[in-house]
Amino acid sequence: MHFGPHLLLAAFEGLVTSAVLALTALGLSLVFGVMRVVNVAHGEFFMLGAVLAWAITSAIGGHPALGFLAALVIAPLIVGAIALVAERLVLRRLNYNPEATIVATIGMLYIIQQLALTFYGPEARPVEPPFSYRILLPWFGYSGYKLSVVAASALLLIATWLVLTRTKIGLIMRATQYDSETARAFGIPVGRVYGGVFALGAMLAAIAAVLIVPISQAHYLMGQDPLLLSFIVVIIGGLGSLRGTVVAAVLIGLSDGIISMFFSPTLAKIIATLLVAMVLVFRPQGLFGTASR
Repeated sequence: MHFGPHLLLAAFEGLVTSAVLALTALGLSLVFGVMRVVNVAHGEFFMLGAVLAWAITSAIGGHPALGFLAALVIAPLIVGAIALVAERLVLRRLNYNPEATIVATIGMLYIIQQLALTFYGPEARPVEPPFSYRILLPWFGYSGYKLSVVAASALLLIATWLVLTRTKIGLIMRATQYDSETARAFGIPVGRVYGGVFALGAMLAAIAAVLIVPISQAHYLMGQDPLLLSFIVVIIGGLGSLRGTVVAAVLIGLSDGIISMFFSPTLAKIIATLLVAMVLVFRPQGLFGTASR
């Protein structure tokens, strides 16, 4: 292939990365935007989604699409329930203190990781994609499933935007984000909102993991890179900004795909880190964030 087809292939791979990264980072951004909690265990919720996807698809058997669809529904619900219990038992008891919650979520990270190692094991295990159709282009064939991941992520992002901007639930979440004390004075159950947001953030990460695990493999350490990249996306896009999260995820995903193909994955990570440093220096609130007053 010449340069053009190589660039197109790299762009496709970058879009897949962007799609998964946008969902994962959106969950992290929502949790911080509404609760002001830095969830260091967010990557482990991603890993749990992938591990549960493998367990569910293995248990169901039959056509791969049946197990995959079941995993896409069941795994996020289980991960959301685990996150809700963790929020009730840990974060709420700490009164969402910023410093204490960072330490607590670090502890949650190691607990979840070691439990996965104990019950799942150290092996990386594949999940069969629901279909294996390939789209034939003039220069190469490309996985139809990978493009379906991009489409599914786009639909979920649009659905999340509609919920946040067009529903009563979104209005309550935004009111709690802007001023939790005033929201409480108007009768909004802030504690329940926090629990729901924390569970929603974990579920978005789990959905992203279920979508990507047929392309990669389920592994008990696979939450580390999504956590780092999600923090990069959230810092660049602006905390709590859905538009910023999507734009930053596309920027990081495409640059990672293109730079990794033509140079090296290490250089892509270095450039992303330098971009974060520049944003923190010249625009600390992020590209689309609001400066604190």
